[in-house]
Formats: sequence, structure tokens, C-alpha cells
Amino acid sequence: MRELFSLAPFFWKYRLRLAAGFGFVILSNYFNVLSPQVTGFVIDHVQRSLSLQGYQSPVIYAGYDRSVKLFIEWIRQWGSGVSTVVALCGAVILLLALLRGVFLFMMRQTLIVMSRYIEYEQKNQIFSHYQLLDTAFYREQRTGDLMNRITEDVSRVRMFTGPAVMYMANLVSVISLSLYFMFRRNVELTIYVLLPLPILAIAIYYINNLIHRRSERIQETLSDLTTHAQETYSGIRVVKAFAQEQALSGFFRQIAGRYKREVLGLVKVESLYFPSISLLIGLSTLLTIMIGGLYYIEGSHSITLSTIVEFVMYINMLTFPVSAIGLTASMVQRAAASQQRINEFLLAQPAVTDATDAGSPSIKGGITFDRVSFTYADTGIKALLDISFTISPGEKVAIVGRTGSGKSTLVQLLLRQFDASSGCVLVDDIPLEQISLRSLRSQIGYVPQDVFLFSDTVRANIAFGSDIIDLEKITTAARLSCIEDEIHQLSSGFDTMVGERGVMLSGGQKQRITLARALLRNPSILLLDDCLSAVDARTEQQITEGLQNYLKNKTAIIVTHRIFSLLEFDKVLVLEEGRLVESGAPAALLEAGGYYANMYKRQQQEQAGM
Repeated sequence: MRELFSLAPFFWKYRLRLAAGFGFVILSNYFNVLSPQVTGFVIDHVQRSLSLQGYQSPVIYAGYDRSVKLFIEWIRQWGSGVSTVVALCGAVILLLALLRGVFLFMMRQTLIVMSRYIEYEQKNQIFSHYQLLDTAFYREQRTGDLMNRITEDVSRVRMFTGPAVMYMANLVSVISLSLYFMFRRNVELTIYVLLPLPILAIAIYYINNLIHRRSERIQETLSDLTTHAQETYSGIRVVKAFAQEQALSGFFRQIAGRYKREVLGLVKVESLYFPSISLLIGLSTLLTIMIGGLYYIEGSHSITLSTIVEFVMYINMLTFPVSAIGLTASMVQRAAASQQRINEFLLAQPAVTDATDAGSPSIKGGITFDRVSFTYADTGIKALLDISFTISPGEKVAIVGRTGSGKSTLVQLLLRQFDASSGCVLVDDIPLEQISLRSLRSQIGYVPQDVFLFSDTVRANIAFGSDIIDLEKITTAARLSCIEDEIHQLSSGFDTMVGERGVMLSGGQKQRITLARALLRNPSILLLDDCLSAVDARTEQQITEGLQNYLKNKTAIIVTHRIFSLLEFDKVLVLEEGRLVESGAPAALLEAGGYYANMYKRQQQEQAGM
């Protein structure tokens, strides 16, 4: 339950709605509990008027609410005829029901609407926190579980902030008002009526614990189910290519079966509530009729027929609120389990953050790695070992090396996707930690090795991350990346939807659209992480020709497995198993006869053999 205390700021923000909702709850139940008193007056009046056998005159309607007493005085002014009194009392009972309905409507309009506002705030809070967390966090998390926290978990918390709060307020209000008037009417009979309640409290406590444990297991299983479905949908082409539909369906059925068993187990536990509560409510009714009837026959304890009728009506009023204890307890326990999962996530802090004195300088493009090493915390892989080099503003640098040599890690350190384990990375002689993340990344154009397109139009994907919406500039960026002609051939040109992750496009087209996205920003530093691997040699040649002119006065770092003959590099960095083994001008490295020279020789042989 303590997990739900984290919702206090939301309740405080919407405290006026919450207070108004509680007020409407009290008013609706206040008008509800007056009906038994009006009914008791009618029964007593009919008995007295018809002089029925066994009638006992009440003690001037002791225990009635002041408003009911005023009504009785008013109705006596109209006359004492049975039909007149019954008609007027019927009209009053109908009016009370209408007033109760109005305030019930207002109650839902305040409390339920408040819960929707809280749901909106909480989803935005979680989504904002998602974006604050660094790349290391996402390497360790499953997408399906993250999605489940912002959807299913938040929905269950909303059931607490709305319906559960409303039911609890209604329960407290009904019980308080009913018991207040029952005690005023007859203390002894009220005590007999309340005898089954301790048993009910013990049953609720026991079953609540079972519900909480099962709710936690259900949420964990649901996350597994969502993760499996999300991964299957995302990789459906691979699934079909390897004919694994049946195997994955079997695995899904296995997880779904576990989820079904957990849910059915919870349903069985919850189903104990309603029979138990109905039994206890029934016992209270029987005690009222039996003991009240005996006292009425004996003519003792000031019990009248109207008293018994009033108590039966009070008990019936308590039936739904008390029966809702089970539903409310289930909502609270589920919400507590979900909020615990949300809190665990919200307490996670990003490892990469701005320093307190971080600024937003204008980047010129100078880059320095000073004895930088980096080890992935989740795998223990030592990606970079004691790397040192300097790049002057405006220089074009190629980073080459075998797969797994640390090329992409080096680029991600420059973007501060991670912080170096040791050493220092500087831009324009300023440590990266002293530059705000937003300022740093807004001045760098980055094309990752694993390109990503959003399920939107070509135009929106190119303009992503940029304030530019001018189609002419977007077209220029597309022309530089040699994708303009192919875009015009699409069904709607730049307004063509590319599908989820760009599924409607080829690998080369996705890479070039991502390249156009980076070029449109006109960054001070351009990072290309093997972004032309899916492009044919002719298109690659056209792109490098365009980049040669575009990159003037810009710092460019190009991670590649191939040497661009048409792009003049000022420097080449050769990585091997996380170490910088060669560094220098391309011509000097060719003369040295090392890794770069061998790579150049192999590429020349491949081109000659084509």
C-alpha cells in the first residue's frame, strides 16, 4: 500500500476536484439515508390511522434527522388522511432519489474525471522519464515491459485514483451515516446487526494479501506476453523467412496459458468476496428481523414495526457498498502492484546527465580523446582501451577497423550516449560533461549504423529533429543524399508513408533518408557510422561527390569498412580490438604498409575483378 503514497502529488494538484467529489458523495448518501426514515413515518402513520393490532406509538420519531422531523411537521399541516400522507411521502421519496441521482452524477464528474487527469499526467511523467534515461538503460530493458508500464500499469493505477477512491468514499459515507442513524434509532438492535462485521474484516484482510501476490505475478506475466508479441511483430519478416510461425505460436500459447492460469486464480480468489459478503449481509438482515420481531412481539426495547423496516432498508443500502469492498480491495491491490513497478522505473536515474554548470557553447568542431577507455557495464566487454587523438575543426576523418574493434562505441561516446569509463572527451577543448546534452546533440548530425525511420511520411522523417519545414530545403538534403529521384517515384512523393521502421523502403533508401535527415540540420560535426553499407557503388560515388563540397568547413567523422576514393580525408584512425593502432594521413598510412594499406589493396583488387 505504501507504493500508492507516491500518488499524493497528483491528488494535491487536483485537491479541489477531490474535495468536491467527496462532498457530492456525502450529499448523495445523505439524501439516500433519509428514505428509510420517511418510510418509517409512513408505516407508523398507517398503523396509527387504521388502529392496527399491536401498534405502539413511537417516542416522537426519536433518532430521525432534523429535516425529516420538519417534513413531518409540515405534512401534518396538510391533513392526516392516509392517502394524502402516503402520496406526499411517495413524492418526497422520489425527490430524494432524484437529488441523490444528481449528486451521484456530480460525484462521477469530479472523481472519475480527476482520475483521467491523473492518468494523463502520469503517462506524460513516465514518457518524459523514458526520454531522460540513457542508452545503457535501454540495453538492459525489454521494450514490451516498458510499454506495459505506460499502458496496463497506468490503467490499473487509474482504477485506484478514480473508481476505487469513489467506492471507498461512498463506503465510508454510507456506513457512517447509516450507523449514525441506526444507533440513534436503537442501540441494542444496531449492535446485533453489526455482529457479522468482524468476520467480514478478517476475510477481507486475508483475501487482500492473496490478491496482492497474484496481481504482481499477473503483471510480470503480462510483460512477458507483451514483449514476446512486440518482438514477433517487429521481426515478422525474419519469422516468415525461417518458417518459425508455428514455433513462436507455441511459445506464445505457453506464456498466454501461464497468464490465463494466473488470472483465473485471481478470479477465484476475488469470487470468494461476493458470496462471503452476501452471506454476512443476509445474516445481518435475519438478525434484524428475528431479534426485532421478538422484541416487537414482546413489546420491549422500544422496537416498532417501522423500526424493523428502517433497519432492513439500512442494511440493503449497505449491501452494494459493502459488496464493493471486494472489488475495491482488488483495485487497490492491483494498483499497488502496478505503482510499485512504475516507482521502480521512475527511481531509475540516467547515468549520463548534465553537469550543474553545463553550458551551451557554439561548437566549432575540434575534438580530443585523451586516454579514453570504455567498458560496457552490462556485458563487461572492453570496447575501447586508452584511446588518444585530436581532430581539428573542419577536418575529415575516417575510422576503420574490423567488426567489434570499437568504432561505433567511439562515435557514441562523442554523442554522450555513454560516458567514458576513464579518460576525457573534449569538444573545442571543453569536456563533454560541461556542455549540455541538448546543445551538444543539436549541433551534431548523426547517422547510425542501424538506421531508424518513424511510421510517418518521407518529409517528416527527413525533417525529424530539425525546425526546418521548408520543402525546398528538405528536397536539397534529399538531393545531396541521392534519394530525391526515388522519392518522386513513390506514390505520394515526399508525403508517402514509409510504414513502421520504414518497412515500405529498401535498406539503401532508408540509409539515404537518414543521411538526408542529418544533412538538413547543417551541423558543425557530422558523424556517419557505416551509413552507406546498403548502397551500391555507383550511388555511393554520387553521394561522396556531393559530400565533398558539403563538408567544407565542417568536421566529419566517417566510420567505414570501405575507403571512399572520391572523399579526401585529412586523417585516418585504425582501431584494432579497442586500441588505436594506426593514425595519420591516408598517404602516410599507405606507405607504412599496415592495416589501412592492406585494406586499400584488397578494395582495389575487388574493384579490378568486377
